[in-house]
Amino acid sequence: MDDLPEIDASAAVAAVEQGAVLIDVREQGEWDAGHAPSAILLPLSEIGNRLDELPDGEVLVICHSGMRSARVTAALLELGREAVNVAGGMVAWQAAGGPVVTADAR
Repeated sequence: MDDLPEIDASAAVAAVEQGAVLIDVREQGEWDAGHAPSAILLPLSEIGNRLDELPDGEVLVICHSGMRSARVTAALLELGREAVNVAGGMVAWQAAGGPVVTADAR
């Protein structure tokens, strides 16, 4: 996965603000604790059965720290999809000032 397309969190925040699609592959409990407002939840444990829910075009993939999202990004690329891993995941997203909401706040 050394040549995996990656975007740093600051650039990801800016890209999402400009309309990029962000796919969050964490599980429901992690999502409920805090997620990017416009992210789409497709947990790693379910994504194989929900690929048809992915929008066309490039997607940014995020998890907690970047490991699961790297796996999903690699798998999507193998399937011929356009995917970019968000380096550092939600930890880096928050550190870069990315907005976060909780399930209760929605």
